[in-house]
Amino acid sequence: MATVKLDDCELNYCLEGPVDAPVLVLSNSLGTDLHMWDAQAPAFSECFRVLRYDTRGHGGSSVTPGPYSIEQLGRDVLGLVDALGIGRFAFCGLSMGGLIGQWLGINAGERLTRLVICNTGAKIGTHEIWNERIDTVLQGGEQAMRDMRDASVSRWFTPAFAQQQPLEVDCITQMIAGTSPQGYAANCAAVRDADYREQLGTIKVPTLIVCGAKDPVTTTEHGRFMQARIPGAELIELDAAHLSNVEQRNAFAKKVQAFLVSR
Repeated sequence: MATVKLDDCELNYCLEGPVDAPVLVLSNSLGTDLHMWDAQAPAFSECFRVLRYDTRGHGGSSVTPGPYSIEQLGRDVLGLVDALGIGRFAFCGLSMGGLIGQWLGINAGERLTRLVICNTGAKIGTHEIWNERIDTVLQGGEQAMRDMRDASVSRWFTPAFAQQQPLEVDCITQMIAGTSPQGYAANCAAVRDADYREQLGTIKVPTLIVCGAKDPVTTTEHGRFMQARIPGAELIELDAAHLSNVEQRNAFAKKVQAFLVSR
């Protein structure tokens, strides 16, 4: 682990894999950190220089005053790769990370070699839902984050996976319990305000959309909406809920890597 200092924050990151390999940036979901990619990092590192990082407000990265915007988080990615001397890179983001990926595809497509957006949508949820969650977290503080951990299980995982893999589920959900309430709320605002429905057509980089067939948050319909508007986008559906990379770790790694290395 290491940190890079940007203008107004420090980002915690992990860079692994062959030094001369093409770079793949992995971006976490709301309420998790770079360790949500632990299952994929070894496989991806065989072909890529894998850069994982904690989104601003999460993990070991700075919790700066909110609210944040997806543009701000996207510029953090560009600041991070610039600081590390990385020119072009592939990007894979899940949920909030998928929104960051859309912003990059729309606004910095020349920097991307491939784009993978997972369990996400061009618009996620409503202002009412996000404002209620922001208020709950800011008023309840750390206890609210612990309550959020328990509530997240049904959104993030299918009942079967939660029952069969309790230790893995606990490892992931502990991330949300350990997230700063202020950082979480600031990122909720970023997701709340993001709406790329009218801009998807400007994404020109080869794009893969990954959906969870049992995702109650960002459904396959969200994915098909994006696929219909991003020229040439491919779509795959995995038997999973919201965190498809955790629930279908091997299938996720295999299918995403096949797309990333394809011509």
